[in-house]
Amino acid sequence: MKILLLGASGQVGWQLRRSLSVLGEVVALEREGGGDLAKPDELAATVRRVAPQAIVNAAAFTAVDRAEQETALAFAINATACEVLAREAQGAGAWLVHYSTDYVFDGTGTRPWREDDATSPVNAYGRSKLAGEQAIAATCTRHLILRTSWVFDAWGRNFLKTILRAAAQRETLDVVDDQWGAPTRAALVADVTAHVLRQAGAQHAGTYHLAAAGETTWHAYASFAVAQAVAAGATLKASGERIRAVPTSQFPLPARRPANSRLDTSKLRRTFGLALPPWQDGVAAVARELATPT
Repeated sequence: MKILLLGASGQVGWQLRRSLSVLGEVVALEREGGGDLAKPDELAATVRRVAPQAIVNAAAFTAVDRAEQETALAFAINATACEVLAREAQGAGAWLVHYSTDYVFDGTGTRPWREDDATSPVNAYGRSKLAGEQAIAATCTRHLILRTSWVFDAWGRNFLKTILRAAAQRETLDVVDDQWGAPTRAALVADVTAHVLRQAGAQHAGTYHLAAAGETTWHAYASFAVAQAVAAGATLKASGERIRAVPTSQFPLPARRPANSRLDTSKLRRTFGLALPPWQDGVAAVARELATPT
């Protein structure tokens, strides 16, 4: 199988380079190499030149707050480019794997979101991602949309790395405790992607939720990560009781955040015969890796 990977330098893209390699030839592109989602004509030309059997789109506009001001760019990358990819994939008979987010929901309630729940984004980023999903579903028959949340890894920018860096520099930290989700390692997303793409048949096309097992708050996540780093030998100024739980209202931001980012992964696990590990496994592994001197 020949696979075109877009967004190869991002958190998930970096891990996909590894996981997809077992399936065949991977043409991994970044923005400068013909994979710029903001340039639809060049993007279409790239797909035709590579002529892949599968396109894996790990590129996106992910700056949630910036999307409130740069809405046109967010939609160009997260929606218009998806329509281009879907059209090219459909014409070539290729699979299109695309990553979306829990932000397509309004974040209310406490029940994990199912794939067939009504969507209602509360910010521009979520609206752009939903528009991308809709374009793909309407245009490309052979598509796999994987919604995930709270993605992190040792590579790239993410909450886990930010917290460990802040804990090393500051005596106390304030972290919100009224938003719920499951921290999901990019390596897990990449490994599951390879697994489902290898199995995918016409009957598997559709949308799936992909997240680590369990649930937690940002505060509990931060406290666990810091404890794991300390156990691995890191010297941190803020740990234990110095990480304080606060409400979201103490951090006013341009874009509203969903309080409930829980995702029900039953459909994915049942369809592809998967067992998803608890969120603590990935967080512990990365926290310890980041804390260990090289």
